[in-house]
Amino acid sequence: MSKNKKLKILIAAAEAAPIAKVGGLGDVISALPKALVKLNLDARVIIPFYGAIDKNKYKIKLIKQNIKINGTAINLWQTNLPDSTVPVYLIEHNFFQKKEIYSTMLADGPADIKKFTFFSRMILPSLEAINFQPDIIHLNDWHTAPVAQLLKIKYKTKSFFKQIKTLYTIHNLANQGITKTENYMATGILNSNLINTVSPTYAKEILTKEYGAGLEKFLTKRKKQLFGILNGIDTDFFNPQTDKLIKLNYSAEALEKKVANKAQLQRQLGLPQNKNIALVGLISRLVWQKGLDLINDKLLELNCQFVFLGTGQKKYEEQLLKLAKKFLQQFSAQIKFDEKLAHLIYAGSDIFLMPSYFEPCGLGQMIAMRYGTAPLVRATGGLADTVNDKVGFSFKKYSAPILYKTLDKTLTIFYNQPQIWRQLQINGMKQNFSWDKSAKEYLKLYIQLKNSAD
Repeated sequence: MSKNKKLKILIAAAEAAPIAKVGGLGDVISALPKALVKLNLDARVIIPFYGAIDKNKYKIKLIKQNIKINGTAINLWQTNLPDSTVPVYLIEHNFFQKKEIYSTMLADGPADIKKFTFFSRMILPSLEAINFQPDIIHLNDWHTAPVAQLLKIKYKTKSFFKQIKTLYTIHNLANQGITKTENYMATGILNSNLINTVSPTYAKEILTKEYGAGLEKFLTKRKKQLFGILNGIDTDFFNPQTDKLIKLNYSAEALEKKVANKAQLQRQLGLPQNKNIALVGLISRLVWQKGLDLINDKLLELNCQFVFLGTGQKKYEEQLLKLAKKFLQQFSAQIKFDEKLAHLIYAGSDIFLMPSYFEPCGLGQMIAMRYGTAPLVRATGGLADTVNDKVGFSFKKYSAPILYKTLDKTLTIFYNQPQIWRQLQINGMKQNFSWDKSAKEYLKLYIQLKNSAD
């Protein structure tokens, strides 16, 4: 490992939890560099300095003032990811003064495109200004894609940048950053040295017309440079043995204690308290991608309770609230973001539902397994890579009747074969979804990049 000790990685992204977080991207950008540091890499992060970021809370200090780039001046600030030695650089400019990270739910409106293309243009000059010369710049989604193009065209003759390679991670191909003249997702795909997605199956799926979101031709062109690496989860934060947000801690050896969390969840949501009835949970952004079109009255004919948590498109919020009003004793719709309730749902549910139309990676199924909750998923992307019949249940065809049939089969096992069910729970809890595992896969790509001639 000593030969990799000085491998320098800059991870560029729109988010990094908890400093600036909206979704799963922020969690990845927080967790991956910490795992890379354990592998003796010099891993650093760069994000915009948004107006919502608390300068005092994160002890952010000014390290370079008035960096001039093509007549524009920026300031560069620095802190560390909390509870780590990972440096985080923050680019300050009026573009980032507003509090919100994204201006639209899909995070690729015209204001977002202006903001993030500006951010991308500022990254390379910022590195030169502080004399940090990474071996690899790890770009994430369209927000940072222009960096690959700039390295290839504008900065290719400058000695400071000549040896820098790029890895471009696609977290969600559907959000592309499109203008009249450019598609920034395509820019990243065509100009980066290597590309990866956040699961092996999604890396294959996006080569097809069904999942390629109009970019399958570009991706097929780069097929030999395209890889799939599964995201990890924070196994310390999501740990039923130590989780402070649940009612009662438990382990695979003391699974009987899990039922106390179910009782608390039923009580808290006003559902009938019955430890013997199956409880089905779903935690998600409420958008079309997540399979919410498959949720209808027919599911409520099954002998189980449902709890849904999340926010998103108005039509799905209203659809779930309507079901909750109609089936008071069976269905609870919590239209909000609530971290504590989320943990209780993971711990208190028996079955965790993810019927996604597509899912680049998915974290919910991994978290559910940590808590001994059997996932029921559509076999796509990262869901196909993580859920097999030893740990949960899956279906292939995207249809409401097939979902109904699969849940019915799942409930039959839950009610009639308790020993098989217990083994499913234990198998799920034994899975290794840690970032340490994922980081080793990224290290292989970084070494490949470092040693490549192009």
